[in-house]
Amino acid sequence: MSDIIQLLPDSVANQIAAGEVVQRPASAVKELMENAIDAGADKIQLIIKDAGKSLIQVIDNGCGMTSADARMCFERHATSKIRKASDLFAIRTMGFRGEAMASIAAIAHVELKTRRHEDELGTCVVVEGTAVLSQEPVAAPTGTSIRVKNLFFNIPARRNFLKSNPVEMRHIIDEFQRVVLAHSNVFFSLHSDDNEVFHLPAEGLKQRIIHLFGNGYNQRLVPVEEDTTIISLNGFIGKPEFAKRTRGEQFFFVNKRFVKDPYLNHAVLSAYEEILPADSYPLYVLFIGIDPAEIDINVHPTKTEIKYRDERSIYAIVKAAVKRSLGRYNITPTLDFDQETGFNHLLSYKAPDEIVPPTVSFNPRFNPFDSEKSPAPRVYDNAGAYGTRHPHIPQNWNNLYSITQEEAVKQLQLHEKERKEDESYQERTDSKIFFQLHRRYVITQIRSGFMLIDQQAAHERILFERFLQHLENQQGASQQSLFPQTVTLNAADFALITELLADIQALGFQIRPFGKQAFVVEGIPADLTGIHETQVLEQLLEAFKNDQGELKLNKREKLARSLARNAAVKAGTLLSQEAMAEMADQLFACSSPNVSLSGKPIILTYSLQEIMDRFGI
Repeated sequence: MSDIIQLLPDSVANQIAAGEVVQRPASAVKELMENAIDAGADKIQLIIKDAGKSLIQVIDNGCGMTSADARMCFERHATSKIRKASDLFAIRTMGFRGEAMASIAAIAHVELKTRRHEDELGTCVVVEGTAVLSQEPVAAPTGTSIRVKNLFFNIPARRNFLKSNPVEMRHIIDEFQRVVLAHSNVFFSLHSDDNEVFHLPAEGLKQRIIHLFGNGYNQRLVPVEEDTTIISLNGFIGKPEFAKRTRGEQFFFVNKRFVKDPYLNHAVLSAYEEILPADSYPLYVLFIGIDPAEIDINVHPTKTEIKYRDERSIYAIVKAAVKRSLGRYNITPTLDFDQETGFNHLLSYKAPDEIVPPTVSFNPRFNPFDSEKSPAPRVYDNAGAYGTRHPHIPQNWNNLYSITQEEAVKQLQLHEKERKEDESYQERTDSKIFFQLHRRYVITQIRSGFMLIDQQAAHERILFERFLQHLENQQGASQQSLFPQTVTLNAADFALITELLADIQALGFQIRPFGKQAFVVEGIPADLTGIHETQVLEQLLEAFKNDQGELKLNKREKLARSLARNAAVKAGTLLSQEAMAEMADQLFACSSPNVSLSGKPIILTYSLQEIMDRFGI
């Protein structure tokens, strides 16, 4: 029997490693940008085409490489960061395993141009699927330029599993944001399909956050700073009133490396207890500085998870620091003495001797029932001058009783008309009368007892099925806005709305792109009333992102759910008899009237027998 165990070829081993390191174009972006940071660059450009499927190019002005290093960097486990195993516990750089370049080169066409400051000529290396096609000297600027083309060209199954361009672009922007937040002292730019998405000069952390997420974040940030013998903590957190329902703006960096840590995230959220709305998540960008010997970063292929030697102490420090900052800068009331004493520009001051009390003139002989002898009262008109007012006093006092009788007859006729209308309304609704309980539930009588309806869940179900029908028919009714509103979004949200634009318009929104990362809202669905145009669009976006991890729904179902939850009447809304009856009719016309969008019951029925049993009858 022949031997069956053998070594894998390098090309196959590299493709297997690429499956862990390079999962999508955003993974390659992350690795290449971190390499540029490790090279000491202070200017990094990222160029993307076709959401990274056709081209990913990173240009930096770092230290560059020699011709031998340019060739060696494509080998597996080739690294300049560590020499022995103990170096793993003293790492302060981004990459160290030596797998990124080999993995990228195994599944793409790669062209590397690099030159050191002291060299006159640079080196160009062309690699295709782990095979080095050429290496030659070229004229090149100082630093390194890497072009990754046709990602997953030799793994069609992996390429077919990539999402649409807007989705992949959002993942690229997410990775880009994590790198640029960690290195605010470096210039970054991002170009996508020849359009500049970001232009970020070297600046402070607060300015970097504002440039990334928008000018509105200037008023939302609260600084955090704590220095202990275990860790140093600094950064910014968001004020509670600006918390969102999605987790997209939470960033933890350990030694400037982005990490996903539910334990530390819980520490931050616990500091917001009792001041944060339910199911809301605040913004935070926090940096932890710690001795590398106290952590282990070599626990995950993407290096986004870290193990701590003393995680309980770090938890307590983070929670205390965030809570102290909230109390110092946001929760505790502050007095602005310059503003408090500045009332003179609001009120015109008069000395006490200048104040004139008001006077009232009247005629003591005035008799309102004697129109011939008594003069009419004299009053001030709007202009402040005297005038005469003649009250219309009836003269036929003998007929007052008959007038009263006529009014009484009119009132009886009116009540009789209203009673008949009520009877006809009850006949139209099958003699059903609706009651509202605590402005939350609708109660109506049925033959066997009574029925209890959750008004918010019922309206959500009605709107959800209506919006789904609009999406299928592409015929959502729209309500034109009198004054169109402009909505400016961050790059990730702009890419998301671009992806959903056709479906959003099918719901009844009239929106169109307007310049860089902005939309003009000219109309909203006719089913939405009393909601500001920009507010409903932002709420729709947040709710859609919040639905990403709840249920396995398609894009249209998520969109319809998001809009229905925002547009439905909320608990605490007073409903009229007509509104409750119409809601009940529309609910029972739905395909699933008994189940809410969250899978909970909408209707509860109670029989007369149950009631009698409770009373012991």
